[in-house]
Amino acid sequence: MPRLSHDARKTALVTAALAVARRKGLGATTARDVAAEMGTSSGLIHHYFDSMDDLLAVAFASAAQSDLNNTREALLDLPGPLRRLQAYFKNYERIDGYWSMQLWLDAWAEAARRPPIGAISKQLNMQWQQILEQIIAEGVSTGAFRCADPDGAAWRLLSTVDGLALQVVAHGDMVSSASAVAWSLRSAELELGLAPGSL
Repeated sequence: MPRLSHDARKTALVTAALAVARRKGLGATTARDVAAEMGTSSGLIHHYFDSMDDLLAVAFASAAQSDLNNTREALLDLPGPLRRLQAYFKNYERIDGYWSMQLWLDAWAEAARRPPIGAISKQLNMQWQQILEQIIAEGVSTGAFRCADPDGAAWRLLSTVDGLALQVVAHGDMVSSASAVAWSLRSAELELGLAPGSL
């Protein structure tokens, strides 16, 4: 393996772990797999990370944070809470071709057994909820939405769309991504006092 700086080698380990996790899933990715992907020994992993779980958590975070950042940027350009709310949910239309959603499914499955993965998934999930809560709170302040509890509404709606998204990933022949988005939008209309079809 060519000589790399400390940071570059650490980044290469994360990239290799993510590549393996995309093929095999987070739970099935081993230190030996990552070492083989890089063409090095598994001992290198423990030089840069306290455990394999820590490496997997960072690999998951690198993919999931990218999606979060892209969504934030897309919402910034949209006028008003109604348009931003629509865009937030329509972001899920790509679920069936969205390999990072499979990583989320893996992360949630591993969260209770692997604390580093659980901590990262919790942190990122809270950021998704906060984006939604801010949109709802803005809509309430402008009179576009009616909601006494934006925090609770955001958690309920996030749980709805994520639950449907996971159905699409796990059982795509039962629930389509289009249905998942449409049902989530209808839930948002009911939650926020909007007329059917507003979203």
